[in-house]
Amino acid sequence: MPSFLEAPVAGAYHLLTSLVTTLQPLTGAYAAVIAIVLCTAVIRLCLVPLSVRAQRGLKARAELMPQLKQLSEKHRNNPERLQRELAKLQAESGTSMFAGFLPTLAQLPFFWLMYTLFSRAVVAGEPNQLISGTLLGAPLGTHWPIFTGTPAYLVVAVLLAVVGFFSARLQLRQLDASATPASTWSRRVAQLLPFGTLLSAAFVPLAAGLYLLTTTAWTVVERTILNR
Repeated sequence: MPSFLEAPVAGAYHLLTSLVTTLQPLTGAYAAVIAIVLCTAVIRLCLVPLSVRAQRGLKARAELMPQLKQLSEKHRNNPERLQRELAKLQAESGTSMFAGFLPTLAQLPFFWLMYTLFSRAVVAGEPNQLISGTLLGAPLGTHWPIFTGTPAYLVVAVLLAVVGFFSARLQLRQLDASATPASTWSRRVAQLLPFGTLLSAAFVPLAAGLYLLTTTAWTVVERTILNR
């Protein structure tokens, strides 16, 4: 790892271990689990302004769908002109094609930190204390075991699937509420994309899976509230 990345990793490690130490008298063996959930909640709370902005952008873009469709049909044989007209329309309306991705992009550094902290045996020049934490008997630093008797991975997988189901329903409602009918392909993507976190959890430490579960659950609740 490049040396300039060691500083944020060490800082996050000391912050998280301090939180675990503080929580341990109250939560016992689940101190690390609670710490991960709390840190994720704090991160998402800090990103609420981005989420609000992204949701407003998505709503504004939905209102522009009829115009976007007209431009696409009018300039379908002139891609360069189409791009200019689309950019002009978005600039005039203040919307962005990538508005909905802002909260996700902002979380990538935090997800990387969580993955790194629970993937290394040594952090900040000392043995990694975080990987000794467990959830239902499964170490937080281990990856998804294909053959295992511990229920922790099954619990996380089932909860991710449940959250993915509600997220897919929410996205389909947003598509149905848009100004133009969504294509079959768009609806299929909206149905399957939320379950990508379930696939991702199979390749990251259990701690990172907990982060994914917490943040996706937050997203579903947050979008439900903002769509009212």
